[in-house]
Amino acid sequence: MLGLIITLLIVGLIAGGLARLLVPGRDAIGIGGTVLVGLVGSFVGGFLGYALFGKDSDEGAFQPSGLIGSVLGAVIVLLIYRRMHTGHASRV
Repeated sequence: MLGLIITLLIVGLIAGGLARLLVPGRDAIGIGGTVLVGLVGSFVGGFLGYALFGKDSDEGAFQPSGLIGSVLGAVIVLLIYRRMHTGHASRV
């Protein structure tokens, strides 16, 4: 169980970090936010993989994806985060 948690944190950090590198601009979310973006992105990538390529009989629709799917999902999550939190300070 501890190994799974450590693996999820490492994959979340890598996926979130790569997503922040791929999407230009600044984010004031810190390392915890980067891990969270990566973790949520992994499940978004797993859901998109399920929706696009069919059902995985072992995991179902809500599943973590591999590193590539995690990064793609993290990019989507980061873009949604930016869309939701832009404006107040930058539009002044």
